[in-house]
Amino acid sequence: MPDTVELVMRFHPIGGEDISLLSRDYVGDVEAVEAITRALDERRSLVLTHARYNREAGENSVVINLANVVAARVSTTDSDNTGQYL
Repeated sequence: MPDTVELVMRFHPIGGEDISLLSRDYVGDVEAVEAITRALDERRSLVLTHARYNREAGENSVVINLANVVAARVSTTDSDNTGQYL
């Protein structure tokens, strides 16, 4: 199995503030976007088991309720201008 990379995942909910996480759950941004798409198609939440809110925090498991998300972006760098949108 290939090594995982740390991805920046941003979720834009219907209401409230955006959620930005660092995740090592996927080998790349394409795999992450495909996982988000599958979860949306299956009408289920996205479960991340290796996620952090910032670089200093420890890893946690996070469940994202995609029913409340209007956009998601996945990138290998933390920039407003990069990454794949879903």
